[in-house]
Amino acid sequence: MDETTDNTTKNNSPPTDSSTDEDPVEDQKRSNSTRNKGVVSDSRNKKTDREGNNQTVEIDAAETGRDRSSPRFDFDNVLNEGENENKGLFDDLLAGEPIFENKEVLRPSYTPHELPHRTDQINQMATILVSALRGETPSNILIYGKTGTGKTASAKFVSQELESTSQKYDVPCEVQYINCEVTDTQYRVLAQLANKFIEKNKNAIDNRLSELKSLIEQVTETDIDVETSLSETQFTTVSGIESRIEELESDTAEMEPVPMTGWPTDRVYTTFFEAVDYSERVVVIMLDEIDKLVEKSGDDTLYNLSRMNSELKNSRISIMGISNDLKFTDFLDPRVKSSLGEEEIVFPPYDATQLRDILQHRADVAFKNDALTSDVIPLCAAFAAQEHGDARRALDLLRTAGELAERGQADTVTEAHVRQAQDKIELDRVVEVVRTLPTQSKIVLFSIILLEKNGVHNVNTGEVFNIYKRICNELEADVLTQRRVTDLISELDMLGIVNAVVVSKGRYGRTKEISLSVPIDETEAVLLSDSRLGDIETVQPFVQARFDN
Repeated sequence: MDETTDNTTKNNSPPTDSSTDEDPVEDQKRSNSTRNKGVVSDSRNKKTDREGNNQTVEIDAAETGRDRSSPRFDFDNVLNEGENENKGLFDDLLAGEPIFENKEVLRPSYTPHELPHRTDQINQMATILVSALRGETPSNILIYGKTGTGKTASAKFVSQELESTSQKYDVPCEVQYINCEVTDTQYRVLAQLANKFIEKNKNAIDNRLSELKSLIEQVTETDIDVETSLSETQFTTVSGIESRIEELESDTAEMEPVPMTGWPTDRVYTTFFEAVDYSERVVVIMLDEIDKLVEKSGDDTLYNLSRMNSELKNSRISIMGISNDLKFTDFLDPRVKSSLGEEEIVFPPYDATQLRDILQHRADVAFKNDALTSDVIPLCAAFAAQEHGDARRALDLLRTAGELAERGQADTVTEAHVRQAQDKIELDRVVEVVRTLPTQSKIVLFSIILLEKNGVHNVNTGEVFNIYKRICNELEADVLTQRRVTDLISELDMLGIVNAVVVSKGRYGRTKEISLSVPIDETEAVLLSDSRLGDIETVQPFVQARFDN
């Protein structure tokens, strides 16, 4: 039966009452079935016949022979709706205009092409290290200065210049950087150095093997006699080349990388010694945070490294140590101290004007044009100048302010963003310092917090010790003496977590008045995140009687 006949039959049939003859359940099933078959149905795709009954117009995407007078489905609208539904979590965030041009230049790991206000120190380093480019052994250098004074950045800048110049003049000279805050034992330092030189040696051998094998091919494929073909090389026969290839392959097979644990230290040292002396070169070993290495594992590493030149045949070693602690050499063996500190360079703190120059220099590269208001850089410099002229702190502050502005979808970075960044960085610092405190120090700090939360301000040592003992008993922890607790309070004072001032009580003696220097709620939350302190039940402070002068 064709479509015309079918429609005629429907029109001649008696009218039915849909309210009585239609099963709503069956109707729902048909509706679901229609949707599942890819048939689109909505109020715009319905037409009314002569009896007033609605007829659904079914549109099949694969069907192209429909009557063009039939209602058309708006596919464009569906596609637009689909695009909106497919928007991911980051689409709206990416839609905004970024403030940063290159955020990486504000990170501590970035080594700039120019270091303002460090020309004297850089020239001093270059004057010492230039002897490496002559094939001579440079003097050992110790670099001192507080955090953020440009020590590491300047040393890396000079190292890059040294290596690039050595390549320019084809002089074998290189710098190996080690962060002693991470690589803090003699085994790790020697293993890291050994593996770096083993890798370099293997790469050099592979290149040489390729050259020798290519040379054999050239000699065997030419009609010229072998002696003439090899006249401009160190070889006279093909067998001589083959013997050299065997030697190099044997050397490679013997170069075993050092595992990070498991070998005797003597074996690690021997492996490093052989690896560095495999070929002629001058090596500058840069030990950043060198005081951390001495603090963790003594001065044996420095002693061995400083004495190597008397035994090396092909290579020469120079040490460049970088430290925040001006007095760390006081703990060194006198022989190590004399050989290590041949040259000393001190980096003074930056002042506010110098910090502004540094920030402006980096901001020109880091941010898009007109992304900063005029007061942003001076304010960042002022905050950092208060922190003993810390350029790293200033750069962190500027970067964090930019990130906060970008997250808020602001067009520019303002003074308000800088102040928010200052609060955030300070809180992050407090959280990290408190989180890494020893358990006993955490208990002492928690005792001070309990007293302040109960309205006791400028608490004294006796009050803190009173609460401290009760918490220790509850945790079943060892109770230290009051003198030792006083020492822990002094350590918290040095970290900037509390403010402890010695005051006189006249005939009642002297005591320390202690107050918190950090946000109380955030600090308490960090302490309670410790599994041991998290079990503390409510301890009500007992405040001893106070006597005024």
